[in-house]
Amino acid sequence: MRKLTYFAAVSVDGFIGAPGGEAGFFTDYVDEEYFEFLKAEFPETLPTGGRRALGLDDLENKEFDTVIQGRASYDLALAEGVTSPYAHMRQLVASRSIGTSPDPSVEIVSGDLAERVRALKREDGMGVYLCGGSDIAGQLLDEIDELVLKTYPLVLGSGMPMFGSEFRLTEFVPESVRMFGNGVLVRRYSRKR
Repeated sequence: MRKLTYFAAVSVDGFIGAPGGEAGFFTDYVDEEYFEFLKAEFPETLPTGGRRALGLDDLENKEFDTVIQGRASYDLALAEGVTSPYAHMRQLVASRSIGTSPDPSVEIVSGDLAERVRALKREDGMGVYLCGGSDIAGQLLDEIDELVLKTYPLVLGSGMPMFGSEFRLTEFVPESVRMFGNGVLVRRYSRKR
């Protein structure tokens, strides 16, 4: 069975973005060592436009062949005129307000998102990358099998939490931690079942 992995950039205090969703400040930490790690371990998590600009189009997907993102995350790409931000993967966007997909390679999921994820997990293939959205991470908390948290040495104080959900305890087991010279920690957890 495929896994749903929430692969997220997060501050020390658990925010994935500023109150308005901005998160560009995380990219200030992408130095050579950290970029080489991302390129070697998670190249598919780099958007297609960035891969092309960096000459990385030939890199094979290592962990994921499908990406799910929320409407707000997708809107960031649409604002730049990009309708297929992860063209090197199967793309799903959770949205009740987009009627028709602006791109034939992007599936809009307007119904039961958890059921759609369960169907994806039953298919053959690589893992499913939950790209973003506090709200959809909260909606899919019961379906998340793994967390890969890129924790940046920043405190935001307030902002967009990792999970937009009500209080409930959900246990994960630490699998690995990698520390980089720029202060970033990449922590991997598996769901305790």
